[in-house]
Amino acid sequence: VTLLIAFICVRSSVWYSYSAYSYFQVVTICNLIMILVFYLVHLFRLYRLLTCISWPLSELLHYLIGTLLLLIASIVAASKSYSQSGLVAGAIFGFVATFLCLASIWMSYKISCVTQSTDAAV
Repeated sequence: VTLLIAFICVRSSVWYSYSAYSYFQVVTICNLIMILVFYLVHLFRLYRLLTCISWPLSELLHYLIGTLLLLIASIVAASKSYSQSGLVAGAIFGFVATFLCLASIWMSYKISCVTQSTDAAV
């Protein structure tokens, strides 16, 4: 939800730097789409059918790369906001989404890797 709010805030504002905000929009929408794809894979249990893909690893890599790109985009958007309220709000929601993605990385790691290692020890 925070990615969508960040996208809408930046999309509805007046831009001073076209490249910075178009990059921000691309990163937020791509992250949002990929999160929805992984959600649908887990919702419909498609990971059972597509066994050739390591789903925990692909999800971890997606979150790592997406979080890094989102952090860079939020920093650039914050530095180019020029006190426009919509652009500042978009950058703030970008930072919140970055924090939530980091929390998701940690929870995904904790659930998949730590749980599997303790199950193997038993």
